[in-house]
Amino acid sequence: MSSTPSLGSAPQDSQYGARPKIWFAVYQLLWHLLLPFAFVRLAWRTRHSPEYLHHFAERLGFANTKSLTQGSVWIHAVSVGETRAAQPLIDAYLARGETILLTHMTLNGRRTGATLFASAIASGQLRQVYLPYDLCWSVAHFIRTFKPKLGLFMETEAWPTVVFYCAEIGLPLFLVNARLSERSARRVKRFGRAGRSLFQAFAGILAQTEFDAQRYRSLGVKKIEIVGNLKFDVPLDPNLVAQGCYWQQELHDQHRLMVCAASTRDGEEAIILKAWKCLLLANVFENVPLLCIVPRHPERFSEVANQIDEAGLQFQRRTEWSGVPQVTADLDVILGDSMGEMPLYYSAADLVVMGGSLLPFGGQNLIEACAAGCPVLLGEHTYNFQQAALDAIKIGAAKRTQDEPIALAEALKELLLNAAELAQMSSAAKAYSVQHQGATKKTLAALER
Repeated sequence: MSSTPSLGSAPQDSQYGARPKIWFAVYQLLWHLLLPFAFVRLAWRTRHSPEYLHHFAERLGFANTKSLTQGSVWIHAVSVGETRAAQPLIDAYLARGETILLTHMTLNGRRTGATLFASAIASGQLRQVYLPYDLCWSVAHFIRTFKPKLGLFMETEAWPTVVFYCAEIGLPLFLVNARLSERSARRVKRFGRAGRSLFQAFAGILAQTEFDAQRYRSLGVKKIEIVGNLKFDVPLDPNLVAQGCYWQQELHDQHRLMVCAASTRDGEEAIILKAWKCLLLANVFENVPLLCIVPRHPERFSEVANQIDEAGLQFQRRTEWSGVPQVTADLDVILGDSMGEMPLYYSAADLVVMGGSLLPFGGQNLIEACAAGCPVLLGEHTYNFQQAALDAIKIGAAKRTQDEPIALAEALKELLLNAAELAQMSSAAKAYSVQHQGATKKTLAALER
């Protein structure tokens, strides 16, 4: 084998991505032992929605073969963020007349895909199924059923059974829009040769940044290219943007600004609410700004509503309005308890506090906020978007703050009282978003090579 294999070549020997037999046997044993608990977990989640048990057979590799299309481009997007990131790539393949097999692991990911690609699903050009659990027999049956010609896994997904099986049968499987944090790289290295061989078994890795590429190289991966981040190419829904701009104008007519705490995670709402109360107690605003909290996970909507109520703040839920909210003077907080409306929230907001960054969750996607021209306030934990965060701060689209409530309140006050700086950050955010577009074309070109 050549010392510098081509991007599309499959691993051929035990020194380059071969399956570690003993480790893999133990992994399969654990999966079979834990399988009943996976079923119980799905049943437990039906408390929130009975849909968790829909298409149950797909999770074991047995999809409905009615109207089966084989030879498709297979794209795996685990949940909501990955599905949205895959949109420009999927749209490009659909425009070429390709059929798409789109797999997910989560219900919300599947719902998002059903919304984004409704017309392609209706025409039969795109099929959605769940990726089966990582069991040898379920994966083999799934791939034999659909016979995809190419596999593209989004961002961080690397299921050992799938990856090694594709390598062994010669099905080219790529990790695209790939990212790897320093923390994740350390975890992989703890597994020694078994961890390294997993990423070496991909037919190629298309990384977002040089940071990511270096970490993959530290695992012994040679077939790697840097193509940028597909999330810069994701279009914002123009209808939601228009709604958001209208809402912002309504607020500005009342001389009120809005801060959106976007995609918040468990524990972050408490920090944000304490900071907001500190901000209100400072009594430095002629017209009190409005806070909009949008939790990352819909199952936490009621929990966050209780937190806002316990904080003594007047709030209403987004779902209580059929259209753009009508904000009264005594309203302190809006709870964004809707799905798929982030472009609306970003377009309405004057400033975003990015969730996932105030506590060590790695940060959520700041790119969409920048595309809407919304300045971003980041916490200290942005390792999931390391390069994007650094670039946004450098260009002036984002600022960093500490995660203590008082420090956050001071950062909010400083920006909200400085209209000129907010305007400069908004212009920088739009410029930053445009400058980094083009990853879709680079990804397609790399795959064609």
